[in-house]
Amino acid sequence: MNRCPDRWRSAGRTDRGKLRSRNEDAFLDCPRQGCWAVADGMGGHQAGDVASQLVVDSLALLPGQGSLDDRVEATRRCLQWLNRRLGEELTVTDHGGDRTMGSTVVALLLQGDRAACIWAGDSRCYLWRAQTLYQLSRDHSLFEQLIDQRVSLEQARAHPDARALTRAIGSRDPLRPQVLELGTVAGDVFLLCSDGLYQALSHGELGQALSLGDPRRVLDQLFAGVLRGAARDNLTAVVVQS
Repeated sequence: MNRCPDRWRSAGRTDRGKLRSRNEDAFLDCPRQGCWAVADGMGGHQAGDVASQLVVDSLALLPGQGSLDDRVEATRRCLQWLNRRLGEELTVTDHGGDRTMGSTVVALLLQGDRAACIWAGDSRCYLWRAQTLYQLSRDHSLFEQLIDQRVSLEQARAHPDARALTRAIGSRDPLRPQVLELGTVAGDVFLLCSDGLYQALSHGELGQALSLGDPRRVLDQLFAGVLRGAARDNLTAVVVQS
C-alpha cells in the first residue's frame, strides 16, 4: 500500500479473472503525484493490453506540480493525444490491414481538498462518504445514451448493443474526456474500477467493501467477492482513502 505526503493512502490490484486468456486491464497507483487511474483495453480488439498499458504509462509521466486546473488540462491533452495515436498511428498493420486498439480510462487527481475525476468509456469512479456510496462517473455507453433519449429502462437494457461504448481512447473521432470536480473531506474513500469488477457486484456489496476504509482490506473483499463467482472478465481496482 502506498502513502502520499498529504493525507491519502492507496492500493491497486488487477486479476485476469477465470475465463480470459490474458489481462487487458492496467492501473496506476501514484500517490506522490496525486494521480490514480484504471484503463480497460477494449475487449475483442487486438492489443487491448498494449493500449491500456500505454494509457497508464502516459498518465504516470505527467507532472504532479501546478494547480489542479493545470493538471486537469494536462491530463485532458494527454488523453486526446493518446486517442489520436491509437486511432491513427497504430491502426495499420505491416500487411496494410486495419486493426483497432482502444481502451477506456478513468483517472482521479487529488490536490489539497479538491478532486477531479476524468474519464472516457465505462470504467468507473465511486466515492464512499458518510456511509453512502456515490457513482461519480457516468458510463459513456449506448445504454446511457438511450436513457438520455427517454427510452424506458427495460427497453434500454434489452437493446442488443446496450453496453457498446460511445466514447473511448482509440476512436477515430476527436476525444472529449468528461471531467467532474468536487471538494474532499476527511474519511472519503474513492474507488476506480473496470467493468469486470462492478458488473459482478451489487451496489450494496461495493458499499460494504468500501466501508472498511483501509485500501488493502477493501481490495481483499472486492476481489474475493468477484472471484467467488464466474469472473468472466478481467477485474481491476484502485482504492484511495483519506
